[in-house]
Amino acid sequence: MLTNPEFLELDSTSRVQILSEALPYIQQFSGRTIVVKYGGAAMKDSTLKDKVMRDIVLMSCVGLRPVVVHGGGPEINSWLDKLGIEPQFKNGLRVTDAATMDVVEMVLGWTGQ
Repeated sequence: MLTNPEFLELDSTSRVQILSEALPYIQQFSGRTIVVKYGGAAMKDSTLKDKVMRDIVLMSCVGLRPVVVHGGGPEINSWLDKLGIEPQFKNGLRVTDAATMDVVEMVLGWTGQ
């Protein structure tokens, strides 16, 4: 929201108004852990990456506790290809059969050791 181009184009008075209206809602979540899935387009587009990171920092500054998790899509697809497993999608969502789930667990659970 705060890095949305339309929001950034507003004058400072309008931005303050919007933030002051949003603050009571945001405060309801103060101290709570918020999971942010970070993957796909946000990882490949440097402008979008900067915006996402700014929003995550803002969440922290207003009392939320963001936890960032990797979406893993490109890496999952790469491993599926290496293993000869055809990725399947339905309405933009990955269809995760047992073989694909094994790959997903391997990719997302990998610690790099």
